[in-house]
Amino acid sequence: MATAPLTQTTGRRKEAIARTRLRPGTGVLTVNGRPFETYFTTPAHRMEAVEPLRVLEATERFDVDTTITGGGVSGQAGAMRMALARSLAEVEPESRSTLKKAGLLTRDPRKKESKKYGLVKARKAKQFTKR
Repeated sequence: MATAPLTQTTGRRKEAIARTRLRPGTGVLTVNGRPFETYFTTPAHRMEAVEPLRVLEATERFDVDTTITGGGVSGQAGAMRMALARSLAEVEPESRSTLKKAGLLTRDPRKKESKKYGLVKARKAKQFTKR
């Protein structure tokens, strides 16, 4: 059994929710029980998800275990990024200002706009025919 986590934090983006557990270790990342590289296949999503570790140069100091539910890949990467930033701020309070300056502790409020009645999507209308 793995050691008890230092912190457990939650991050959200769009419809995705990420719960991250941070432990002192060698830089092993797991997402939903799978290796990080197989879960996030695109380099852009990988880079976004571990941005807080890169900013603090702590990639080799902690083991990260994340559980993500809901949303798509992009939202999940953003949710993991926020949860990770919150964990690091909790473990090392002096790094909070660095993370804040990098904009990693701010929740992205953008969500999908709801569909309106009489329209196809939120704003898209059916094609208008004059005759």
